[in-house]
Amino acid sequence: MPSLFEVSAGKLAGPTTGGTVTQATNKTTGVTLNTESGQITMNNAALGAAAEASFTVTNDKIAATDVVVVNHGSGGTAGSYLVGVTAIAAGSFEITVTNVSGGSLSEAIVINFVALKGASS
Repeated sequence: MPSLFEVSAGKLAGPTTGGTVTQATNKTTGVTLNTESGQITMNNAALGAAAEASFTVTNDKIAATDVVVVNHGSGGTAGSYLVGVTAIAAGSFEITVTNVSGGSLSEAIVINFVALKGASS
């Protein structure tokens, strides 16, 4: 398998295959995006104060040994969400979003992700 990164002229280039997907129905609805990086626009359903929502990202580029990094990229109230990967398996990963604000939020936040190829020995 080729490396996810390429070093050329002293520069490190990251993933080149990205994509976007929008979550339908609610904040726990799974999405499918078969790219090494991308953006997921979440549904704008309400997420109560201190509540969390988890959903599965089906992605044929993901191996069980990969590391997936996510962040709250845009949309919604800055600083009001914690976003993390809570499970990784071959062909999918799970994202959990927690509302850390003092009230209910109904925002379609955009989550950025990148998969870093890992290995086990």
